[in-house]
Amino acid sequence: MASSAEINVTGESSKVKPFLAVVDPSGRRQMVRISKSPFQIGRLAECELSLRDSRISRNHAQVVAEDEQYFLEDCNSRHGIFLNGKKVTRNVLAPNDRIDFGIEDSYHLIFTYESGETDRLLAQLDAVPSSHATGNLAKLRAVLEVARALESSLSLEDVLGAVVDAALVVTGAERGFLLLHSTEGSELEMRVARDRHGRPLDESDLRVPRGVIQRALHQRRDLLSMSFDPAQIDTEKSIADLELRSVVCVPLVRIRIGHTHDTSQLSTRNDTLGVLYMDSRLSAADLSAGNRELLQSLAMETSTVLENARLMSEEREKRRMEQELSIAREIQRYLLPAKLPEEGWFRAAGSSQACFQVGGDYYDVMELGDSLWGAVLADVSGKGVSAALLTSLLQGAFFATAGSQSPLSEIMARVNKYVCERSQTRNYATVFYCMVDRQGAVQWINAGHCPPLVVRASGQVDLLPASACPVGLFHGVPFAQQEARLGPGDKVVIYSDGVTEAENAAGKQFGDERLLDLVTRNTSADAVGIHKIIIDEVAAFTAGAPQSDDVTLVVLEFRG
Repeated sequence: MASSAEINVTGESSKVKPFLAVVDPSGRRQMVRISKSPFQIGRLAECELSLRDSRISRNHAQVVAEDEQYFLEDCNSRHGIFLNGKKVTRNVLAPNDRIDFGIEDSYHLIFTYESGETDRLLAQLDAVPSSHATGNLAKLRAVLEVARALESSLSLEDVLGAVVDAALVVTGAERGFLLLHSTEGSELEMRVARDRHGRPLDESDLRVPRGVIQRALHQRRDLLSMSFDPAQIDTEKSIADLELRSVVCVPLVRIRIGHTHDTSQLSTRNDTLGVLYMDSRLSAADLSAGNRELLQSLAMETSTVLENARLMSEEREKRRMEQELSIAREIQRYLLPAKLPEEGWFRAAGSSQACFQVGGDYYDVMELGDSLWGAVLADVSGKGVSAALLTSLLQGAFFATAGSQSPLSEIMARVNKYVCERSQTRNYATVFYCMVDRQGAVQWINAGHCPPLVVRASGQVDLLPASACPVGLFHGVPFAQQEARLGPGDKVVIYSDGVTEAENAAGKQFGDERLLDLVTRNTSADAVGIHKIIIDEVAAFTAGAPQSDDVTLVVLEFRG
């Protein structure tokens, strides 16, 4: 560990100097170089970083340099030290880590490294006596602070605060407010409010009604200097009546890739993200040509930051949704039968390929007793999450009926009632449900589903057409039970419409006739063989075309 002296760590850290961005409760920032190890932080004047907040401990924390890294250590503080929202006693620091003191409305720190030319220029400005740092130097410092906030990847609130501070310095206005359109509507919401000294302001300090600002924002082209129609102000007061000598508004134009924007050319609500509003009671704002350009540049940088923040938020939400859908897909996969019967008098093969991350098709093959097997295939209307939710309901309903000695018609009626009562969507499901016993007797119900193909060992192919309406469509409808008989070697091909309606690159569908011809030419194949032949043919037919629907196929085989 280095002693209490100037840090001189070999390697990269000796070339790139560490800093703490100190953000006070008002949002104003100051960059402080970490020049010693340990670098003490607390409210004592002797600390390298002394913070004026009685709730912060005298020696609250310290930054220590070790082995070309920097560590944050808690010094037995009363409220603890927090790194990126997590309480720590000792933790390595990484660029853009946020440090809090366990109390609200206090300072927070951002650990960062010197960001290059910007920091060098600011360091030179720091050498200028404060009494001389006025006029153009003050404006330069303000703009550089915004640049450093952008380079350092500080929080969005920190960057917006830096923009307001810079705008106040540039114009000489007394108060600044940053208002953004709400995400749910066109109302303007306050994001930053402070005076030229960095003191926070209350929303009520904005004396001009927001609705007036919003109407002016939509109607005017040059918004840098504004006056308002007295009729628009509820109190019927003019700018003079509000005791405001000048008002400056700078629109924040929505940035679109491949387009350039001028803040003086606005048309609709969709063109703007919000407005940077400033006013003064004692002095007029300085809107000379150079200052107008600076304000417009600040507005464009702010719009860029806001747009980037929106895109990052959308990307995070997209990743979160993709992760959740991936989990849901895994759950769906595990709910499908893990193993199908491959030996004995009854055999089966099946698969389901979802069009999206979660599917709306469902199948199961269940042993209902020593001499009885059941099979179900359901195809929920629609696609995506809503279809997947109804699929889960159907899985639960059919699982609950497994082993039931009730007739199929009663089972389907209960499933229909269950789905109708619990489904909050307008989706429904076509279902084929059957039971096969040891003698080859088949009881089945086709609730609006594609007609399964009974492939006889003799080469004949029969259909099992729809005998009832889809499940979840109407309450109290009957489900007529049908019967058939299988001989040794006979197979039942059950499929979803994703098989027959699969499209190739030319938009042509696989079709019922192609499927019928395929099974007719392969009647001697077993369940596994026919399943593979159909799946391979559909894949070859649709090669190069995106999958447009869930593809589910189950083949049952009675061996006798």
